[in-house]
Amino acid sequence: MMLGKVKDRALAGIPATIEEALELNERYSADELADAADEVRRRWCGDVIDTCSIVNARSGRCSEDCKWCAQSRCHHTGIDEYDFVGEQEALRAARLNCDAGIKRYSLVTSGRKVAPGDIDKFCDVYRKVAEATDLYMCASMGLLNRKELQALYDAGVKRYHCNLETSSDYFPTLCSTHTHADKLKTIALAREVGMEVCCGGIIGMGETLRQRLMLAEEAREAGAVSIPVNILNPIKGTALQDVPLIGEEEIVRTVALFRFIAPKLTLRFAGGRMRLSKKTMARVLRGGMNGALMGDMLTTVGNSVNEDKTLFRECGYTE
Repeated sequence: MMLGKVKDRALAGIPATIEEALELNERYSADELADAADEVRRRWCGDVIDTCSIVNARSGRCSEDCKWCAQSRCHHTGIDEYDFVGEQEALRAARLNCDAGIKRYSLVTSGRKVAPGDIDKFCDVYRKVAEATDLYMCASMGLLNRKELQALYDAGVKRYHCNLETSSDYFPTLCSTHTHADKLKTIALAREVGMEVCCGGIIGMGETLRQRLMLAEEAREAGAVSIPVNILNPIKGTALQDVPLIGEEEIVRTVALFRFIAPKLTLRFAGGRMRLSKKTMARVLRGGMNGALMGDMLTTVGNSVNEDKTLFRECGYTE
């Protein structure tokens, strides 16, 4: 059977091709795909859930025109706007996350990139977080140059987040103010200074399944160790506010196919999952997914940490 062959190769660390993944989707049920994908997940990732949290360190006023984003100046969504979250608030959030047992912590800023004069402020916050907690520190601050990335790394940031968002051929239909290549350049620079890279995107923005699978393949080829899987939450006031929601079975299938394309990597349940039924969230967590972004998700509200922990235990995960 084709599924058995693809699974066995993934168990050996060999990724499926996009054509193979598309054929699997046609031939097999969602449960068959998810069961096989979860064997691969257990082989490479075990039963420890990889958890992270984010702090919206700069909100709104973004010059970019990304159609999905509530923080773009092109959209009118009524979100809070501020330039810097403040050192004490960032430290408070870090301590709360550490006390809750969340492993990773990231400051996330709106905009094309952090202003050069602000990098030092964020580096100071990271140094204080490192002194106060044992969190693994990440950053998501846009299209930084090598010097800026080096400064973050020297301040203790070990992983950089820069989503590709969607496939290279679909991205230009969703954003015109920067390119897929711009993102790949930042990802490469982050790796050059010694950082790991967290790189995924959003599903359900009108892309085809092939384009969705291209996202997973391109993130893997860019050197990602973690692929966040966000599910579009159409926000009123954005250009994608009327995009129909993708179905829950389609989400289960997508995650399973991502696992075959990226067998060894962390697949991280991120924004948008709170709209799913508990049954579907459990099926995804037992269908190839092995990480989760916990708490609030920038401009939308996430599940509570305690709810997530209960779900993880029910799905057989340890912390």
